[in-house]
Amino acid sequence: MANRLGMDKVQAICALHEVGWSNRRIARELGIHRTTVAGYLEGQGDSKPTKVPTGSEGGSDNPNEGCRSLCEPYRETILEKLGQGLSAQRVFQDLKEEHDFGHGYDSVKRYVRHLRGTRTLPFRRMECSPGEEAQVDLGTGAPLKGADGKRKRTYVFRIVLSHSRKAYSEAVDRQTTENFIRCLENAFAHFGGVTKTLVIDNLRAAVSKADWYDPEINPKVQSFCLHSGTVILPTKPYTPRHKGKVERGIDYVQENALKGRTFSGLSEQNEFLLRWEMSVADTRIHGTTRKQVGKLFAEIERATLQPVPTERFPLFHEAQRKVHRDGHVSVQKAYYSVPPEYVTRCVWVRWDSRLVRIFNHKMQQIALHTKHEPGRFSTQSKHIASEKINRVERGAVWLLERAALIGTQSRRWAESMIQARGIEGVRVLQGLLSLANKHPHAEIEQACEVASSYGAYRLRTIRQLIKRKAPKQEQFDFLDEHPIIRGLGDYGELVRHSFAKE
Repeated sequence: MANRLGMDKVQAICALHEVGWSNRRIARELGIHRTTVAGYLEGQGDSKPTKVPTGSEGGSDNPNEGCRSLCEPYRETILEKLGQGLSAQRVFQDLKEEHDFGHGYDSVKRYVRHLRGTRTLPFRRMECSPGEEAQVDLGTGAPLKGADGKRKRTYVFRIVLSHSRKAYSEAVDRQTTENFIRCLENAFAHFGGVTKTLVIDNLRAAVSKADWYDPEINPKVQSFCLHSGTVILPTKPYTPRHKGKVERGIDYVQENALKGRTFSGLSEQNEFLLRWEMSVADTRIHGTTRKQVGKLFAEIERATLQPVPTERFPLFHEAQRKVHRDGHVSVQKAYYSVPPEYVTRCVWVRWDSRLVRIFNHKMQQIALHTKHEPGRFSTQSKHIASEKINRVERGAVWLLERAALIGTQSRRWAESMIQARGIEGVRVLQGLLSLANKHPHAEIEQACEVASSYGAYRLRTIRQLIKRKAPKQEQFDFLDEHPIIRGLGDYGELVRHSFAKE
């Protein structure tokens, strides 16, 4: 079996080669064979990587190297098949079937890789500026053991600051959105500040629908981020290396802090985690930064964090609701109106003990109600479509304004009718307005003028007058003198004469 060198010697070989040392000198200095040095400098780790017999199974598959590849005799055939878009596996299968190729798949794979000029690229490490990013993940916590001996599963939330690796851990009993938000809020309070971004896995508590390009974040989590002044950045699904700092951090807290332990309750486990973070995790020398975690945080990163909000994020209940055909949504068996354009559409509803807020799909508030007990309706007048408001609901003032549009006489009759008949006249006004749909305004005006002259304030009178087109009642002036009427003095004399006779 080929010998493998330790990473320190490999790095020493590369460093000495870069300063101009020969392979022989490097080998003598490090106490290894010079062929081993040559092998590592050529990118191979075997102790005897050079001068492999031509045609052997261990030969190079790079067509540009001196040693001839086992696949070289089939070069044109392989190029033709690659031009057809076939994979290396398919090329290998065809060579075996068509040309009785007697060597392994690895030889074909390496030869195809060299022909394509491809190579595996190393992952790029991304280091962050202080206060720029924190990574969040959730793993299995230590079990809780009750007095009856039964064990209950827990989950451990962990957030790691990407620059200093300062961390916060908290155990929860359920993976809910409320627990996720409270853990983030407690972490920010522990750090004394907020990072600009939060890199999270596609947790169900935070991400409604995973999508690398356009994920759907839980609206409650979005509101928390706005409240705190940070931004959620979910990782690519099934790509844990995108949050490698906290991915390893979860393993660290599970292996170092919680493995083999049980607790009687969440509070006991969280008290232990807080002590462990401060006494163990913060005092260690991190393998990447080569600095003490707590010290690096205190000296560099703490001052770069954004301030923690003065008020805690108000937790609320929320759910998606479909607007009923009557223009209301149901919340805990009470009903709340929304603008008519949202009928049969889905909206987001948030409620607490006092208020009910309703949002559209863009999370813009479209309605605000006071919380009511079950069975009650909360309907705002502005949410009723104008076509669905009858004339009685609009009130007498609105009806009188509509009557004035018919004419002056109609308005005068309507006002007198309301004064004479009171509240019952509202429906009479509605009937007067309905006549405008069947008769010309001039006929209604004439009928109202005649009815006013008679002091008639019944709707049937207006209808009959329109039908008969009756004339207005004539007004007669009182006559002081007339040839056939005696003067008042004559009547007075007659009365005095009658009293004298008695």
